[in-house]
Amino acid sequence: MRVLVVEDEAFLAEALRSGLRREGMAVDIAADGASALENLAVNEYDVMVLDRDLPGVHGDDVCRHAVANRPDCRVLMLTASGQLSDKIDGLRLGSDDYLVKPFDFPELVARLHALRRRGATIHPPVLTYADLRLDPARRDARRGDHSLRLTRKEFAVLELLLRADGAVLSAEHLLEKAWDAHADPFTNAVRITVSTLRRKLGAPPILHTATGVGYYLAVAP
Repeated sequence: MRVLVVEDEAFLAEALRSGLRREGMAVDIAADGASALENLAVNEYDVMVLDRDLPGVHGDDVCRHAVANRPDCRVLMLTASGQLSDKIDGLRLGSDDYLVKPFDFPELVARLHALRRRGATIHPPVLTYADLRLDPARRDARRGDHSLRLTRKEFAVLELLLRADGAVLSAEHLLEKAWDAHADPFTNAVRITVSTLRRKLGAPPILHTATGVGYYLAVAP
């Protein structure tokens, strides 16, 4: 899952980035509304965590822009404005959820996973393919009866491949969705991650390479 955190409080923004990365998410930060609009223009996000009271371009305007131009991006407003009227206004603007500061971090994570499942494409809470089973919310991955001990990036790549349901995903797509805006486009991180993931998945081979194209899941006939 790729998340854009729009928050002008630097300490909170960094805390959210660190915490969400530990949950296996790719996270970018925007410190104001204008930066948020720039990020939305060049990147595809699954969810945006949006502070409402932003300097410059107001959070309400960022929300309106996302609803109009990025319909696949869910919006969670994270704000100190906790009055019922504020919540109603935020939802009427088009936000998908509204969480008031201070908040419990596990609740934020649960809400982000719920919003991911409510995207334009319906995502089941547990992903399966052949004898692979992955539960993103519980961070659990299994092949057959064996539990898989995956790094955050291996988990994220496997989740993307499972959601593709056998379609080929390019290294560029995996880098876009599983890493963040600071990832070097010339890095070999995707190739290395896929290699270690393939080894952990074991036999018979299920993760394959389409030479010069990308990676996909398939079972031998």
